[in-house]
Amino acid sequence: MIEYDFVVVGSGAGGLSAALKAARHGRVAVVTKREVEDSNSSWAQGGIACVQSEEDSFDQHVQDTLIAGAGLCKEDAVRVIVKEGPARIDELVAMGVEFDRREEPGAHLEFDLTREGGHTRRRVLHHHDATGKEVTDKLIRAARAEKNITLLEHHYAIDLITTAKLGGVAEDRVLGLYVLDEVSGEVLTLRSDRVILATGGCGRVYLYTTNPKVATGDGVAMAWRAGAAIANMEFIQFHPTCLYHPKQRSYLITEAMRGEGAVLVDGNGEEFMQKYDPRGSLAPRDIVARAIDHEIKRTGAPCVYLDITSKPADFVIKHFPNIYQTCLAVGIDITREPIPVVPAAHYQCGGVRTDVNGATSLRGLCAVGEVGCTGLHGANRLASNSLLECVVVAHRAVELLLLKFPMGKTNGQEYAIPVWQSGDAQNIDELVVIYHNWDEIRRLMWDYVSIVRTRKRLQRAAARLRNLKREVQEFYWNFRISSEVLELRNLVETASLIVDCAERRHESRGLHYTLDSPLPDDSRAPVDTVLRRY
Repeated sequence: MIEYDFVVVGSGAGGLSAALKAARHGRVAVVTKREVEDSNSSWAQGGIACVQSEEDSFDQHVQDTLIAGAGLCKEDAVRVIVKEGPARIDELVAMGVEFDRREEPGAHLEFDLTREGGHTRRRVLHHHDATGKEVTDKLIRAARAEKNITLLEHHYAIDLITTAKLGGVAEDRVLGLYVLDEVSGEVLTLRSDRVILATGGCGRVYLYTTNPKVATGDGVAMAWRAGAAIANMEFIQFHPTCLYHPKQRSYLITEAMRGEGAVLVDGNGEEFMQKYDPRGSLAPRDIVARAIDHEIKRTGAPCVYLDITSKPADFVIKHFPNIYQTCLAVGIDITREPIPVVPAAHYQCGGVRTDVNGATSLRGLCAVGEVGCTGLHGANRLASNSLLECVVVAHRAVELLLLKFPMGKTNGQEYAIPVWQSGDAQNIDELVVIYHNWDEIRRLMWDYVSIVRTRKRLQRAAARLRNLKREVQEFYWNFRISSEVLELRNLVETASLIVDCAERRHESRGLHYTLDSPLPDDSRAPVDTVLRRY
């Protein structure tokens, strides 16, 4: 057993921000199942939404967030995160993060703010079209230099250890977690009173996604098995503009491009978004994704197009260098022709239910970033609010854990934590079965639980997922654990939670759209969908 003052699971913006703050107070382990560079955060293109201009205000940012959230945002949480944003931005800049600056005479010290869908003001800080990579690169550099941080790469978090699992009845709190060392095959026991989940989202639950391969819903599944409350998993955001090309599947085209003047057009070059929303191509993501889905089904075309050819070529290349080069590599010059795009699964707005400090229903466990559900996003996330939430809630989570579990004090009864026992489990002999189940889950979620849903589709998905869960549990108990088995176990658990939440919402709201009830239920106040295992 290895003891740490803090254990952070995940190496994105939320996890590393939390680790760096926690390292000022004690020893920190950062558990990440691939290299530390592999995270959802590092793939974020657009930027960080934060009030920086006299033409903007906290109240306006809050209002834009509430409108996008379709009645389910927690206004208190929204206000806290929005107001604390500038201080966290200052920390990132002090760490070396290079947000783009304006080049006009006399304005070179001001941030070059852009605007994205749902925002009424320019407030998105960015580093070209690779903001997430810039932020995480600087966080990683700082973490590698911090002597109090141990980076456990290629270590897969299996399950949380709780007092309830060990027979405790006085309280249920987290004591640490079991972790698979993928290099040695050994299962480690990490003991800590302060555990922070920052595992990102679950985009790989779907066949088409903008997320990296690591986004398999690990944190939500672990928290659920440990007894934490889960909320609003039906609200899966589909990014409207993902490059449609066989050589670059699921490459995201940032919303900032629409903020800088790009418009959505059909195969004839005609704009169509005004038919769906007066804000046109700058409408919030849920509206744009459904509109594109409808246009594709109406016309039978495989995609629609994003056209930024009205802008000068040098402007496009400067602001979107990575997108320009990526498209050019597959024969598309975005300065001369529109980009073929389709929606793809992008972000989970629900997750482990938390307060604005990231505190879950389990003592000692916090969830930060996409894995958590603070109430910031409600039924639909406002563009570029996600990185903001990561850095703000990470700061608050560390402060809370230090308050609840002071350093240097005994925090309640001590428990004898057993070492991991593999028993007579065998090495798995047919990975093809795992890959088949993985593929089936992703296809059925795309077919039955994506942008447009129905009660019958959800029922079919739920029935098949119940059978798949039984099959996966057999793999888990009969074979030695591996990253393949663990990811499949988490994937099917998270998929089931999405379907369970979706079946419980008998209305259309935000990202959850069902043909059976195509309008919101305005006869009562909107409520969260909350699941509890026990």
